[in-house]
Amino acid sequence: MNAVKIVGVLLIVAGVLGLVYGNFSYTKENHEAKIGPIEFSVQEKETINVPVWAGVGSIAIGGLLLLFGRRKP
Repeated sequence: MNAVKIVGVLLIVAGVLGLVYGNFSYTKENHEAKIGPIEFSVQEKETINVPVWAGVGSIAIGGLLLLFGRRKP
């Protein structure tokens, strides 16, 4: 299996996961302060929405790479 086919499979998997889950979230630390023995930190939860067109486009491009990638004449 060559690199083009591996990238195609990864794009298809990423597209399917994007369509199934739709979004993902992570925690980001913004501010941190240390005053003597006391430490303060603020954590924010960020959510990123994956558009449907991005998932479908990823599946389509991955499929095209599998079909036409590195085809020998």
